[in-house]
Amino acid sequence: MPAVSPDSEPARSTAGLALDSTADHVHSPERAARPVPLRDQRILVEAGELLRALAAPVRIAIVLQLREAERCVHELVDALGVAQPLISQHLRVLKSAGVVHGERHGREVVYRLVDEHLAHIVVDAAAHAEEISGTRSHGPAPRSIASQQETETA
Repeated sequence: MPAVSPDSEPARSTAGLALDSTADHVHSPERAARPVPLRDQRILVEAGELLRALAAPVRIAIVLQLREAERCVHELVDALGVAQPLISQHLRVLKSAGVVHGERHGREVVYRLVDEHLAHIVVDAAAHAEEISGTRSHGPAPRSIASQQETETA
């Protein structure tokens, strides 16, 4: 994905013509659009990495489970109906992204969310998906989380 920069060239239409530059563009008086400062590029990259780590349905389901309570791997396997190696693989991705933290308790590792903000991102995304699925025509039934383990990679 190209870097976002205030110094980048003006956007081009599909015909190759330059769009209005900000200097030539005038908003109507009732629309008081003000430029919003861009965030630091490093922050945008980190946010993209976090969203990428949350992008798999199994990982979303894990976050929703951990939102309710700390869980060990076998509890997630039972709750989600997904094989243990796949749960462990997804937990590694979430852990490396800073989404979950594992703490050893005897022979098992108990996982918890690092930050409640992350749960809000997932809950809001799921709520939005539920809202828009009600407005779309119903196509084929979505695959279950367990059936996705065969085709999904971390």
